[in-house]
Amino acid sequence: MKNRIFFKLVFVFALVIAAATLSLDVVITHSWRNSLRQQIESNLQQKTAMFALRVSASPLSPTDLKQLTQGISAASGARATVIDNQGQVLADSDAVPDKMENHARRPEFQAALAGQPGTDTRNSRTLGVDFLYVAQPVPGGAVRLAVPLSAIAEANKKVWRSLITSSALACFIAILLAAWASRSANARLGRILAFAGKIAEGDFSVRLDEYQNDEIGRVASALDVTARKLQTSFQEVEESRSKLEAVLNSMQEPVIAIARDGRAQWANRRMELLTPTGVRLGQPLVQTVRDPDFLSAVQEAAKNRKLVTVRVKTFVPGRVFAATVAPMPSGGLVAVLHDLTDVESIEKTRRDFIANVSHELRTPLTSIQGYAETLLDGVVAEETQREFLEIIRKNASRMTVLTEDLLVLARVESGDKKLQLRALSAAELLRDAADYFSDHFADSGMKLDVVNEALKLVSADRDAVLQVFSNLIYNACKYASQGGRILIGAHDVEGFVQFYVRDFGPGIASEHLPRLFERFYRVDKARSRESGGTGLGLSIAKHIMLAHGGSITVESELHHGSTFVFSIPEARSNPD
Repeated sequence: MKNRIFFKLVFVFALVIAAATLSLDVVITHSWRNSLRQQIESNLQQKTAMFALRVSASPLSPTDLKQLTQGISAASGARATVIDNQGQVLADSDAVPDKMENHARRPEFQAALAGQPGTDTRNSRTLGVDFLYVAQPVPGGAVRLAVPLSAIAEANKKVWRSLITSSALACFIAILLAAWASRSANARLGRILAFAGKIAEGDFSVRLDEYQNDEIGRVASALDVTARKLQTSFQEVEESRSKLEAVLNSMQEPVIAIARDGRAQWANRRMELLTPTGVRLGQPLVQTVRDPDFLSAVQEAAKNRKLVTVRVKTFVPGRVFAATVAPMPSGGLVAVLHDLTDVESIEKTRRDFIANVSHELRTPLTSIQGYAETLLDGVVAEETQREFLEIIRKNASRMTVLTEDLLVLARVESGDKKLQLRALSAAELLRDAADYFSDHFADSGMKLDVVNEALKLVSADRDAVLQVFSNLIYNACKYASQGGRILIGAHDVEGFVQFYVRDFGPGIASEHLPRLFERFYRVDKARSRESGGTGLGLSIAKHIMLAHGGSITVESELHHGSTFVFSIPEARSNPD
């Protein structure tokens, strides 16, 4: 393209220069020819006037006229002719007068015979050459000098050749200058073209160094200003896009943008993590998402151009989403997935919790109501009345324990129970637990062993940790009475101190272990109720450990006992 512009400019410049040179040559040649003719004609008139004076000076014989015409012709370089007032040629320097025709009708002689100088240009019938004729009146006739115009033509040829040579040289130099100017303009246009190419490729940092104040320079300056404004606008758009992308990527909800043709256009990081194979950008949406409800919602939103919300259950196995698909002004769609799994799990937990609490309360309430009604009827013996009252008291006590455990669990889960963290040693916590259960073990005949291998201090709430020990040891006493021995201890791990409560009873089947810390979950429901357990002890222990920043787990096999392990972070410089 650059070469085409260069050759076009050179061709135009050459054409203009050639036209100007040709026009100048024609004008100069025409002016030269006219000027030369006027000069020859003026000179010839002067010579003709002198010729007329010679002839008028004294009467001459034909022989003298002949000699005079020849002398005048030799001196002036022109053909000399003398005629009488009838037009008859009396003498001629180049021809025989007797053989010449009458010249009375020649224009120059007509003017001269009329008393005025005469001039004419025509082809000589005698010599067959174009002549310039000038005639002057003399007494009794007229004289004439004639100059062949071939001299003018020859002079014109010389002038024309000189003009052609000089014009060609000037044209060559002008074309060289035009080529240089075209190359310069072409180079400037080439820089502008390269600049435009960079802008088209998205490189707005490129600049044009153009300092000339002509049209190309002003165009370059305008383009440079445009590039600066485009760079600023693009930076603002890019910053806005980056902010929007950062916001979308920070969202916990998966977001995906769908183009007008149904292809995946963009997705945030959460969507990328949820899809098993990743979002296939530029590919049909069905290659990324296979859920039929979601795809139907996308089709409906694209067709009706309105907001559509559906429930999606197979997008990710085991999770439930609410998908909201909305049309965009550009013609595409944007879909946002709201994870309802935890909400539904909480709702299910709430329903189960209410059902469990209702179930746990119904049994003692039914017993209380039944025995109370029996007592009110007054048909029961006194000994039986005391038995019924004892049953009512036990059920009321059971309800009280259940209510207290529910209140403790609620406070721990909600965070209302503020922990009083202190730097405590593992020996202190183990000693508190052993002292608390000393009477119980003395009465039951079971043995409690304490093994402390921990050297670190822990950041813990003494009463809360004692409650955890109490729940775990209480469960071990209920379910491991056959073992006759319970072991509690502690040892250091990186960043934590691990405490454990181990029994040597029948153990727990593996299918119960994942749900063991759920509220109201019991391995042996009948035995638990007989022992007065509420089914909330392990759940309370789990939430107390979570509040400490620790964890609690269980290891157990049938006929090999159970070990409950809970970890508490080691104490820092400021445990609060």
